[in-house]
Amino acid sequence: MALLNFKKKDTAPQTPASPEVEAFLQDYSIEVMPRTAEKVENFRDLLPEGTRVYIAHIEGTPIEDMIATAKRLNADGYPVMPHFPARIIKDKATLADWIARYQGEADVKQALLLAGGVAAPHGDFDSSMQLMETGLFDEAGFERLHVAGHPEGNRDIDADGSMTNVTAALHWKNDFQTRTDAQMALATQFAFDAKPIIKWADDLAADGITLPVHIGIAGPAKLQTLIKFAIACGVGPSLKVLQKRAMDVTKLLLPYEPTDVVAELAAHKAANPDFNITNVHFFPLGGIKTNATWATANGGAATAPANA
Repeated sequence: MALLNFKKKDTAPQTPASPEVEAFLQDYSIEVMPRTAEKVENFRDLLPEGTRVYIAHIEGTPIEDMIATAKRLNADGYPVMPHFPARIIKDKATLADWIARYQGEADVKQALLLAGGVAAPHGDFDSSMQLMETGLFDEAGFERLHVAGHPEGNRDIDADGSMTNVTAALHWKNDFQTRTDAQMALATQFAFDAKPIIKWADDLAADGITLPVHIGIAGPAKLQTLIKFAIACGVGPSLKVLQKRAMDVTKLLLPYEPTDVVAELAAHKAANPDFNITNVHFFPLGGIKTNATWATANGGAATAPANA
């Protein structure tokens, strides 16, 4: 069909980033996997110095690949935060071995603890709370521990679509932060609509949950790619933003960019400085280079996060 023949949209913004967006994107973080990191010749060409880089641990990825990626990034000057997915860790001895190897070989001092996208546990652990209860991260002197947040709920945790179990877990994690010397924060699943995100964050604060929020944002990508990942990851109501866009034939083949959602969140943060979303965490679903280029073009920078 000749009808679907559109000029590719330039990924750089036509106007300079607003001060609000620029401030909101300071100290952003980004996620990589070992296999995607291998394709990047030089991270210094893409990411500002001090950018926190999460390393996603997908089922089947050898721990050796995870550690090698962490070692490389750390040597390049990036604080690395590997995932520790509870359900693929066999037992406490395996967890202790991973921690020791990350520290000894890659000088890792941060971790994202999560259940992991596996239906049945491979061993003794089912949740991030069980990992924390081992005391191993505290004993190893980890400086920062992040845990998962779900602005639109999680059907794996609350099959009825409610937020009951998710909220109970957040209260447990919030209480845990008083029992550890590590700095803690929530790193969330990505979403596409700012208004439900703002309501969720405000509800957390009203409910006494004081963990700062690092909001998940999907980086620029093809619309079809985002819809596929959104469905696979259980993204809820804000998926309608993508579906509505997909119905507009003039936008169907244009790359999605997170400009609108970031701008709305940034404006809310500027108007409400105590808003508990403190950082942006990017999921580079359209590629690391594409995401990093968009972030830089929109004023994003990282300056060795200290207390975010």
